[in-house]
Amino acid sequence: MRAFYEHIEATSQLSWTLYVRQATHFRFAWHFHREYELTLITQGTGTRFVGDCVEEYGPGDLTLIGPQLPHTYQSVPGHGRHEAIVAQFRRDFLGRDFFDRPEFADVAALLERSARGLGFPPYAVDLGDLDAMPPPERTLALIDALVRLSRRADARPLAGDRYVPSLNGATRDRIDAIVRLLNEEYAGPVTLEAVARAAHLAPASASRFFRRTTGATITGYLTMLRVNAACRLLRETDRTVSGISADCGFSNLSNFNRRFRELRGMSPREYRALWRT
Repeated sequence: MRAFYEHIEATSQLSWTLYVRQATHFRFAWHFHREYELTLITQGTGTRFVGDCVEEYGPGDLTLIGPQLPHTYQSVPGHGRHEAIVAQFRRDFLGRDFFDRPEFADVAALLERSARGLGFPPYAVDLGDLDAMPPPERTLALIDALVRLSRRADARPLAGDRYVPSLNGATRDRIDAIVRLLNEEYAGPVTLEAVARAAHLAPASASRFFRRTTGATITGYLTMLRVNAACRLLRETDRTVSGISADCGFSNLSNFNRRFRELRGMSPREYRALWRT
């Protein structure tokens, strides 16, 4: 599946878009758009992809994603209902110079930093009541949410500082083919030759292309997917660490323990114990 441009229309009542996304499964759909996107996950768990950032998400996950930054959510199937509150707006939705006024300098800086995507602590702002408000109050509440987020010192960038979205057709098709393959096949052996075939490149060229386009290596990206999947199983099941390691695509337990510690700062057993306390 290639990353596609999503055209977003404002409604007749609002100059921006607000909706509650509900589904039994959020499917991988790599896309980008001209709007900023503020998303709060209220139900469900899975993997969030923003540029070259691959992380788990769960209830309370809150992100602000800037224009033209590819992103998607892949939920864990079979875990009941999935729900997200999504606000999408352009920088000039209240007028071309609205956020250039001095009283909104912090918000303007927040929007600039969202070019790499920003993650916030769970429920840093609660968007749950927006949908029930009349249009004027709804818009004021969105501005209030942006002001409060602009004052938080704990916002963290998502995509790496070397990540530069490349949105021309051929590059986009190739990178999306690779990301889709890794997302679907991470639990099994994934060879560089298979990645190269998906992107219609020679193996060495595919490796250089992925690194140049995303700022991450294929191996590093694949490891993030596998560790994220392992984290879910450690939290939600009583299966053995060795069994989880094998089912998440690691060739041996020692490699799993080493990679897990590199990304999570603790061993798999320590991670499980942390969640069981």
